[in-house]
Amino acid sequence: MITWGRFLLGSVLLLAGCGTAGDGPATTAGDATTAAVGCASRVDTGSLPDWADEGFHGDTRMPHVFGARGEIVAVLFGHPLAQVRPDASSNKILWVARPATTSPAPDASTTLKITATLDGTDTRVTHEVAGGPGPSIIDLPRAGCWHLDLRWAGRTDTVDLVYAERKQ
Repeated sequence: MITWGRFLLGSVLLLAGCGTAGDGPATTAGDATTAAVGCASRVDTGSLPDWADEGFHGDTRMPHVFGARGEIVAVLFGHPLAQVRPDASSNKILWVARPATTSPAPDASTTLKITATLDGTDTRVTHEVAGGPGPSIIDLPRAGCWHLDLRWAGRTDTVDLVYAERKQ
């Protein structure tokens, strides 16, 4: 007969291994860390997917976050992202889109349009990356979990990114 203590401990351990639908693409346990409570996207420190590693050499391991739909990956050169960076560096993000399976509509803008909303607030910031996904500097005005809506070439995806508060 199982005691209640063992039953509860077993249940907790079983649930601890479960993910949620918002976790994004599957990664191995050692490759990803949860960025912050409430942020659905995880910073993955494993290898970049084959479709996103062009221009890199060897087994490229860069901090990156997958879009919720898997259409884009944000490669974080400024990891961890921060509201204020004491070393005067920037929050550089390389946006890499998964190759499209269909041609975009002729009138679709290739510009990557980013609408960032601070979780739990009405604070919104917009950025544009001319020419579509590519290198960018995405500085945001406050620390916290930011939900980014991304639109380019008739495609969409979302990413949650955490910006830490840094003291100068």
